[in-house]
Amino acid sequence: MQVAVFILTVLVFVALSGALVRLVRVPLPVLQIAIGAALAWPVKGIHVEIDPELFLLVFIPPLLFGDAYGAPKRELIALRGPILDLAIGLVFFTIVGFGYALHWLVPSVPLVVAFALAAVLSPTDAVAVSSIVDKNLVPARLMHILEGEALLNDASGLVMFRFAVAAALTGSFSFANASLSFLYAVAIGILAGVAALFIAARLLQLLNRIGGVPAEVQVLVMVLLPFIAYLIAEHLHASGILAAVTAGLLTGGSGVFRFLGVSARIQTISLWSTLSFTYNGALFIVLGLQLPDIIRRVPPELTGHYPILQPIATVIALTLCLIALRFLWIWVGDIAAGIKARLGKRKAEPFGMRVRLAGSVAGVRGAITLAGILSLPLAMPDGSPFPARDLVIFLAAGVIICSLAIASVALPKIARGLVEPGEDEGAIEERLARVGAAKAAIARIESMAGASDDDQGEVPGARLAAAENIVAGYRRRIATSDEADEARAEAREAGRLELEMRLAGIEAERTAVRDMFRSGAINDHTARSLFTEITLTEALLQGRQERK
Repeated sequence: MQVAVFILTVLVFVALSGALVRLVRVPLPVLQIAIGAALAWPVKGIHVEIDPELFLLVFIPPLLFGDAYGAPKRELIALRGPILDLAIGLVFFTIVGFGYALHWLVPSVPLVVAFALAAVLSPTDAVAVSSIVDKNLVPARLMHILEGEALLNDASGLVMFRFAVAAALTGSFSFANASLSFLYAVAIGILAGVAALFIAARLLQLLNRIGGVPAEVQVLVMVLLPFIAYLIAEHLHASGILAAVTAGLLTGGSGVFRFLGVSARIQTISLWSTLSFTYNGALFIVLGLQLPDIIRRVPPELTGHYPILQPIATVIALTLCLIALRFLWIWVGDIAAGIKARLGKRKAEPFGMRVRLAGSVAGVRGAITLAGILSLPLAMPDGSPFPARDLVIFLAAGVIICSLAIASVALPKIARGLVEPGEDEGAIEERLARVGAAKAAIARIESMAGASDDDQGEVPGARLAAAENIVAGYRRRIATSDEADEARAEAREAGRLELEMRLAGIEAERTAVRDMFRSGAINDHTARSLFTEITLTEALLQGRQERK
């Protein structure tokens, strides 16, 4: 009963946060963490112990799968060089640089434990990055790099974290063994994602052959896909995170959606949108629930002569150290990319100083960092306490909060003016695609209209009249995308009036159906069917209205 009440409470505050974020000028993740901390801070507040492995299984696969599925694949492939440079190279650079900096700043943390904390702090949080970084403020190229890095660096960071913990427990470390294990975890993780996608496709094919299977069954297969990928990889001692990301990246281009019926496709898209919002909110609220207990137990190593200022100063210093290491790596990598481009007689595309700084500040830490650090063992093999465990957990939580706070405050100011006003490339590309699709549709419809009426009961001239009506709508879409401002303005105004009238008609339909249902003229099944059709049509029209 307590678990059920806890889940319902979290869901209620997830919904409330979605409304409150409109009233306060803070990013949604920061607000949700604050709500979680407020729920847990009182003595009689909500206190829950996190099982890190269960936490990773429940939250991470669906969130990373959804982010990977929605990521722009073409851009990620084109930017694979800088993405892999950050997702792998920066992780190792951070482990070494931050590890030594932490050991120097807090000598009570053994060097190998400092490396473990650095490893778990090296991954940026894909969910937090997409929630905090405003895509309208940050250049598209940098945004794509940040998204790709956040999807891939979780695997490299957590794998190295496991190696560091194992070295702390055994007192030995083999670079060769660690390298082979890292390659194994990456390769098998990718294969596990591919295998899970293959299994899902086969299941959907089988359901299609059976026939008459409810659409909800197909939707459930898609919902289970990221969990299957994660569990296969973890069972093989590989990276479950990379398996879920691989499955998400490949789902769109694999053709698996062709095995879904129309109803299943609509339900899947709608359900994933709801699940993504719910999981994101619950993730940050649960993260906030952990913070008060961690902050209350300030380790004695950080109190010293200034029990309040010293812990805060240490956390801020370590967060700035992470930002500085990230800035240095981006700067050097940008210079190296420019030299490589000139040697290859290609045009260099260097980042400016403000873009480098924005990319450094945007590397926020989040739930994976906390889940990873909480998985530290309680004791050594000889039964003695794990060295500096409470201390590094406190520092990890502090860095998460501090990185989120700095990004929320500083990033909008740093990024202001980086994106020039005007129509972005994505909108131009979408307009050209709409024109191309409309022209292809017109050609196909005109060829069908040119066919003579057969003797299958067609009314003479009905085919041509229907074709002219449909083609008129396509021509209006092309006119709306016309480069001539006057033509576009006239077509847009006509389209706006048409949409306005169609939406008004839909609202009248809804009122009529509601009145018939209330009067008993139709039953609830008929009403539900009609409401569903009306809602889908309205959703399509509103989508067109928002893009105009």
